[in-house]
Amino acid sequence: MSTLLKRPAAVTRGGARGDKSGTVGLPKVAQVNLLPQQYADRYALGGLKRRLAFALVVVLALAGAVYASTLTQLSAAQGRAEKAEQETTRLLQAQQQYSEVPVVLGQLARARDARELGMSTEILWAPYLGAIGTVMPAGVTITQVVMDGATPQLAPAPPTHPLQEVSVATLRFEARSTVMVDTAAWIDALNGVPGFQEAWVAVADVDERAGETIYKYTSSVRVSPLAYASRFVEEG
Repeated sequence: MSTLLKRPAAVTRGGARGDKSGTVGLPKVAQVNLLPQQYADRYALGGLKRRLAFALVVVLALAGAVYASTLTQLSAAQGRAEKAEQETTRLLQAQQQYSEVPVVLGQLARARDARELGMSTEILWAPYLGAIGTVMPAGVTITQVVMDGATPQLAPAPPTHPLQEVSVATLRFEARSTVMVDTAAWIDALNGVPGFQEAWVAVADVDERAGETIYKYTSSVRVSPLAYASRFVEEG
């Protein structure tokens, strides 16, 4: 019987030839697990339990974070709701405090409307009477003045003919003088007063008193809507 001896493989710097384990001069040795299978199963089950326990801890942590966030949001929402309820209560109390304001405002509006209606035909007569005296000829004295015109309840009289302009009042006055006056010039002067129109002057009578001649005149002038004061008319 002869024994065949093989030359061992040359050892290189990185280890034995054909051996990638990196161990110098040591050949590969197969490893065999001699423990029963139940030990391996028990070890695998323990690892699975540890992983499940870690996953459970993570889930519980996330649930706790979500719960805490929900509680915070709920608390903030309750705080806002309480503030809104307090503001509503305050507004209701203020509304009760000023409940009479709409009534007073309504009364003021009605008072303004009544004043506007009542003063809608107001004419400031003093300037117009003064204008009559200003344009009156020298030596003439007014003895009587009568006015008639529109009121808030009575509309002005309509024109009696197509050439007559709209008027809101008529002034009639009587005057006397010791001299004959130029009635045409007097009429022109009356028509020149803003707000006056269609003036008329006529000699009504001539009287003798103590050797003095007295001329009596009757005059009338119509007042246009421009004479309205409109002091209480709201613009717009």
